Amino acid sequence: MSTLQQRRPTAPTTGSPNEKILQTNIGSSDTTPLVASNVIRTLLLFTAAMVICPIGSYFVTVNTIFRGNSTFAGGFAALVANVVLIGYVVVAWKDDVEDGSTKSNVGTGVRGPAEGKKEK
Repeated sequence: MSTLQQRRPTAPTTGSPNEKILQTNIGSSDTTPLVASNVIRTLLLFTAAMVICPIGSYFVTVNTIFRGNSTFAGGFAALVANVVLIGYVVVAWKDDVEDGSTKSNVGTGVRGPAEGKKEK
């Protein structure tokens, strides 16, 4: 029987900057998700709304409000699609502002918009 061995990249011996990166990545296992679950939930909610709301508004209004005029019902469905899209932009903007004000990048090596600018 053979045993499986984990292959590790060999660090260069020249003292290059890549040596530090390779040494810090060997043995580290980061399992945090790249995208937060509330972002995925919001995206899925607005994706469903973008499909359901315009189509539903078309079929509800074509025979009730607009009395068979499909042009006006289609225009109303386009308006509803734009409202859903604007709603998503507003929610995403607020979520991004809330995340930026509560989290601190101090000590992580991550630079924010204000930290990246050089002072004169």
